[in-house]
Amino acid sequence: MAISKVWVEEDCIACGLCVEICPEVFVLKDISTVIEGVSYSDHEAKIKEAAESCPVSVIKYTE
Repeated sequence: MAISKVWVEEDCIACGLCVEICPEVFVLKDISTVIEGVSYSDHEAKIKEAAESCPVSVIKYTE
């Protein structure tokens, strides 16, 4: 199944790991944020890696 939605929950600690793994989808402002308008299907493996690597498990996605 394709990823249809990606978001970062409130408890983000702004470590920047998701941006290092997938800068095409994530950007670091005060906290990590998902870039709007990105085609998630082009970056599914990296989105999943970022979610699995998040030290506070706040990166979520739906398929």
